[in-house]
Amino acid sequence: MTSLLEVAGLRKAFGGVTVANGIDFALPAGAMHCLIGPNGAGKSSFFRLLLGEHAPDAGSIRFGGKDIVALRSFERIRLGISVKFQVPGIFKDLSVRQNLEVAFQYHLHGHSLADTVKAMLEFANLDGEATTLAGALSHGQQQWLEIAMAVGVEPRLLLLDEPTAGMSPDETRKTGEMLHDLNARGITILAVEHDMAFVEQIAQRVTVLHFGSIFAEGSIAEIIDHPGVQEIYLGASDE
Repeated sequence: MTSLLEVAGLRKAFGGVTVANGIDFALPAGAMHCLIGPNGAGKSSFFRLLLGEHAPDAGSIRFGGKDIVALRSFERIRLGISVKFQVPGIFKDLSVRQNLEVAFQYHLHGHSLADTVKAMLEFANLDGEATTLAGALSHGQQQWLEIAMAVGVEPRLLLLDEPTAGMSPDETRKTGEMLHDLNARGITILAVEHDMAFVEQIAQRVTVLHFGSIFAEGSIAEIIDHPGVQEIYLGASDE
């Protein structure tokens, strides 16, 4: 499979603390991949390097064959990278519909704003909540709204930082079904996640980060059976 995202020799340190230690990583187009690791592994820093929020000290990041290291975050988004962070970044005093309109108004790729909003309301199971203030939604619904906000701009790559944090088991399962639907539409997905049951539900492959380096990579079965993965998780708290 052709790699959509290619990272080579990626390094980053803050005040002597290394958060990316020569990472080599390739993500095929159409993949649904999970990134796991204990507290301090460098998962969030890796995302911020991909998004351009941090500049690497060394290494390259290529997206769709294009070197994007020198590009700013908004330029990377225009190329087709979208993100949903762990804490919902919605406008709580606006309605669900208004949140979607704000997210899509400059990223429609020629489509109708009304049609895109309608499609994303249905996708996120929020078509009955269009006029509800976003702050009045349940936690799970707020997470789904932000996923819809990230998806409606038609990304080629969707980055998800703990998309099921704080969700009930049923909401978590439904989120997994939503991601399978997106992946079937051709969206490549890279998710940071701690819930191993959710990882098992969605991941085609899993990468384990530890102290800014790739510790292991393989199928979910290979990662679960890896003799060192359980060891590095013992006593680890969530990031």
